[in-house]
Amino acid sequence: MDEVSQTRNIYESEAGSYIEKYSTESVARLYGDPFFDALESACSGDTAQLLDIGCGPGPDVDVFAAAGHDVTGLDITQSFLREGTKRVSGAEFVCGDMRSLPFQDNSFDGIWASASFHHIPRSAATQTLRDWHRVLRPAGTLFIAVKRDEQLDDDSTNRHFEYYQADAFRTLLNSVGFELNTARTKDKWVSAVATA
Repeated sequence: MDEVSQTRNIYESEAGSYIEKYSTESVARLYGDPFFDALESACSGDTAQLLDIGCGPGPDVDVFAAAGHDVTGLDITQSFLREGTKRVSGAEFVCGDMRSLPFQDNSFDGIWASASFHHIPRSAATQTLRDWHRVLRPAGTLFIAVKRDEQLDDDSTNRHFEYYQADAFRTLLNSVGFELNTARTKDKWVSAVATA
């Protein structure tokens, strides 16, 4: 079983506790301002087409939909998608693997990926980000947050994580054509807002 399937199975087997945990707060509400600001520049109209990769039960999808955007949540865990569909009206939820997105080229003005990309094995990281770049429109906006230090991480599950130091993470994003607008390191996280 590969790392992504193992991680999905853990999320699915403990779906109730993860839904409870992930539904209590929205990262987009707490830390999304730089993404929203960059999105205004990238989007020609008032309504952006957004993709939330690794959306879980949809707390961030809810924030984007409430702000008037057209949002698609993508996750590989069916239980999360069912919960998101119940909780968030006016958004679409799609089951899919973030390594190969089931969308046409240039489909989205923005991609939001909070605490999801780090589940992808490093061997697939570059190709995964290339595919994300493919579905973004020219000058589209990416928000991405990953764990940066295993020593700071208190996770005791068998979910797969890749940890990224800030400089290596910036280099990875640049290598597939993203231009960084902002990068931030806080506690165990590295996050970036970048332009396609």
